[in-house]
Amino acid sequence: MNHMETITLSRRLAALAALVPQGSCPVDVGTDHGYLPAWLLQNGVCSRAYATDLRSKPLESAMRTAQAAGLSGQITFFLCDGLEDCPPREVDTVIIAGMGGENIAGILERAPWTREKLLILQPMSRQEVLRAFLTEHGYAIVSEHLVQDGGILYQVLTARGGTPAPHTPAELLTGRFALLEADPLLPEYLEKTLQKLRHAEAGLACASSEEAALRLEKMRAVIDGMEQEYRRLQDAERG
Repeated sequence: MNHMETITLSRRLAALAALVPQGSCPVDVGTDHGYLPAWLLQNGVCSRAYATDLRSKPLESAMRTAQAAGLSGQITFFLCDGLEDCPPREVDTVIIAGMGGENIAGILERAPWTREKLLILQPMSRQEVLRAFLTEHGYAIVSEHLVQDGGILYQVLTARGGTPAPHTPAELLTGRFALLEADPLLPEYLEKTLQKLRHAEAGLACASSEEAALRLEKMRAVIDGMEQEYRRLQDAERG
């Protein structure tokens, strides 16, 4: 009997895996090495899965991962842009992680059928663009999580088609405070984000263009919202 390779996940990928419902049929978009769908199958979360990637080399790597884990027949692979070739009827959970918020929004915009699915999303940047897209296109954000991996704080959110809840300017960047309230990593995340924003604010304050003035006004609204939430959390800790 051949030895089957056991898949292990980074903290970031484990946080995504924990949100996949038991018995679901997920698609992992931009699967890279294919660790996530392979882990889900090995651990009995699902019995079949789909994986897509825009580039042939990562997809070939994912196929090798599946083969080494003895899962070749259980993962269907597509070389395509986002969800272009993925069969909507067979998938109930869409995982898009490890790319910018604009890219994720673009993939969802080209696949409106995703409003009928559970979305598990992990933007690496431009989180505010993704949240604005979701709220403007009929998706309701259901949960928000933070995960620390390799000294970096990542945002993970789930969404479904539904009535969107409004976001403040700060919440577009951080996630809705009401959903993140109990997250132990929120104070650290707010502190680090505020440091970056204040640094950027100082740079914009020195610029004299009209565009810079508008950006500065928007940034100050974000900073104000974050500072209020940060003070509230500190008061709660002390009280």
